[in-house]
Amino acid sequence: MNKELFDVIDGTWPAAERTRCGPFVLRRGDGGGSRVSAATAEDAFESTDIDAAVGAMRAMRQTPLFMVRPDDGALDTALEKRDFEIIDPVNIYTCPVEQLTDRPIPRVTVFNLWEPLAIMREIWAAGGIGPERLAVMDRVQGIKTGLLARHNDKPGGTGFVAIYDGIAMVHALEIVPHQRRNGLGKWMMRGAAFWALDNGADTLSVICTKANTGANALYRSLGLEIAGHYHYRRLT
Repeated sequence: MNKELFDVIDGTWPAAERTRCGPFVLRRGDGGGSRVSAATAEDAFESTDIDAAVGAMRAMRQTPLFMVRPDDGALDTALEKRDFEIIDPVNIYTCPVEQLTDRPIPRVTVFNLWEPLAIMREIWAAGGIGPERLAVMDRVQGIKTGLLARHNDKPGGTGFVAIYDGIAMVHALEIVPHQRRNGLGKWMMRGAAFWALDNGADTLSVICTKANTGANALYRSLGLEIAGHYHYRRLT
């Protein structure tokens, strides 16, 4: 399942450009974050291949960055020897969509819509999700939607969901600070699941850094299970 999930990440949160550099796939992120800027190893590599990939990333005006997946042990070791630091270990969670469609969502709690409303853009911006990441959402070619949550007749949160190969992946889930602890995260994930079911997906997934204890607790409380993981290696 791991390879499939990494394809879903690429399909639902795409880089501005993907190019091949020997055994590595390079991604041009245009400021959209690590997921759209990291190189991945697709074939066996030599030390000189890493040199070439590093040079190509620098030529793209990007910090050399590699995504290290569970089967990338040799790459992890090689990058460690080159003083690439580990950043942002990540969990990938999944569950069947039906697991989160077992109860109705209260009226006017979660809305699905695309294009994003101004308030959604404002919530994202306040959470550090700016125009570069909104551009990532715009690039998605498949079925996608935005989530808007409300509580006590006030905007409470926003998120983004897209489907690739039958798997819906949630990205950029952001709750307004003063609206936290009202259960909106759970309702938004359930809203994503209902939307995914209506649009032909059978699995719901979400990515979360291991350091984000609150989000990890949320996904575990909903019964999502860790189906994969990865981290990055960055040359500083």
